[in-house]
Amino acid sequence: MNRAHPDHPHRPRPVRGGHGAPHGHHDKHSTDDQADLLDLDAEVLAEHLASLTAWLPLEPAPRRIVDLGCGTGTGTFALLDRFPDAHVTAVDASAGHLRHLRERARARGAQERVRTVQADLDEPVWPDLGAPDLVWASASMHHLAHPDRALRTVHDTLAPGGLFAVVELAGFPRFLPEDAPEDRPGLEERCHAATERFHAEHVPHRGADWGPMLTAAGFEVEGERTLAVRIEGSRNEAVGRYALGSLQRVRGAAAATLCPEDLAALDRLLDTDSPHSVLRRDDLAVRTERTVWAARRT
Repeated sequence: MNRAHPDHPHRPRPVRGGHGAPHGHHDKHSTDDQADLLDLDAEVLAEHLASLTAWLPLEPAPRRIVDLGCGTGTGTFALLDRFPDAHVTAVDASAGHLRHLRERARARGAQERVRTVQADLDEPVWPDLGAPDLVWASASMHHLAHPDRALRTVHDTLAPGGLFAVVELAGFPRFLPEDAPEDRPGLEERCHAATERFHAEHVPHRGADWGPMLTAAGFEVEGERTLAVRIEGSRNEAVGRYALGSLQRVRGAAAATLCPEDLAALDRLLDTDSPHSVLRRDDLAVRTERTVWAARRT
């Protein structure tokens, strides 16, 4: 793919498949880099993801699950762990990410419980996904050009009484203290402000309230929960690598509008050989929020 959306690293994939970057050609190096970042996302936020899956109003436990915009399987494997009798159909546009997901499934001995489907979720007709008890869409719906149509498709795909879980991050995670770096305090917030035009053009549904849209698609919204996330880097060595990969993607969208001094300061943070590298900071923390909507097909 050409470039990942910087709103969060959770889904840096082609828009047409459900998440991430503007659709188009993507090379293996780009796909591998994005897969690494998605795997880091899963590692760093695993505890919070488990909390969300445990909150879902599911009784009895689902046996047939669809993960829409699955990427490399963050949600897929969290759901397999949460529901040991379930099978998951993992759907994404990226053949590379689906290949990576299958490799992870084999490594976990879960290959018999996972089916992958490559599909464009903005197409009016989707492949046959069966009649799942649960459809999970994490950080994917806001990248669709036609989310209303997709919501109706999910409604009609679910088994009667089935649940649709929509999970979204509140923008891209923050990592640096407000007064960092020392030579350009507040740099991270200015970088995010510089990406707003990019967001408005490519992800107009980012930050949407999915409750009314779910109701309009025929669902009954049974619950909404927002979970604050704060993970100190001093307690998780992966946070530095997560921050590095994430800020590299922010740079891709912000570079054109940042002032030269801010761009130079950002590049110092991203230079792994520099003493100012984000990997050498001991004051990092992942700060974001996740909101989940649980909607029932009645």
